[in-house]
Amino acid sequence: MNMRAVKTIWVRELRVHLRDRANVISSVARSVLWLLVFGGGFGAARFSGLEVGYQEFLFPGIIAMSLLFTSIRSGISVIWDREFGFMKEILVSPASRFSIMAGKMLGGSTIAVVEGLIILLLGPLFGIKLSAFGVLACLFFMFLISFSLVSIGLIVSSIMKTFEGFQSIMTFLIMPMFFMSGALFPIDKLPSWMTPIVSLNPLTYGVDALRQILVGVGKYGILFDIFVLSLAAVVTMAGGVRAFRNRE
Repeated sequence: MNMRAVKTIWVRELRVHLRDRANVISSVARSVLWLLVFGGGFGAARFSGLEVGYQEFLFPGIIAMSLLFTSIRSGISVIWDREFGFMKEILVSPASRFSIMAGKMLGGSTIAVVEGLIILLLGPLFGIKLSAFGVLACLFFMFLISFSLVSIGLIVSSIMKTFEGFQSIMTFLIMPMFFMSGALFPIDKLPSWMTPIVSLNPLTYGVDALRQILVGVGKYGILFDIFVLSLAAVVTMAGGVRAFRNRE
């Protein structure tokens, strides 16, 4: 792996994203709005069987939502690079496809985690008690979640040729992944036919891990969450590298 190429692509992804501050602001504002609207609205309904208040239960799911939207959306950079000729330049460079994919993944994941961290630090406003260890543990899982999700976005963008096509597929992926991850509702409250889909969704295990760390409630063990998220990251990254090779 060419570390210089990885670093160059990583830094470029960060610079491109930071120029568009409106995206960061809108992402954080969207998450806060979901917390206020869903946390207040559904919280008033008082779900039975919850060990914590609904707003506390929802908070980890909203962090996961932010990671999901930002990570998969980062794949659109491939289409931009293709339109302006930058992708052709890096594909003909000595950098391996793995190095290109790693740089893109690190860039997209870093952006997603920074946005997720901003939301995480707002936790005390919604009744979440934060500790230094808890924040570090959440950062670890946020990176794991983002790695697999960024790879999915890069795979889609490698296949799609237009912004419109990417946006359509992105919407088709994001909403089912979010709603079937346990982010909004307890998994055991979902219909039984959804169980296999929820179990195959990598975001399910990310939400579960964040919820265990932040509010002490979870369905799976932390080690199992780490295993599934790591496996998802490896599989999706391998798929992304192959998609890049096929673009040659």
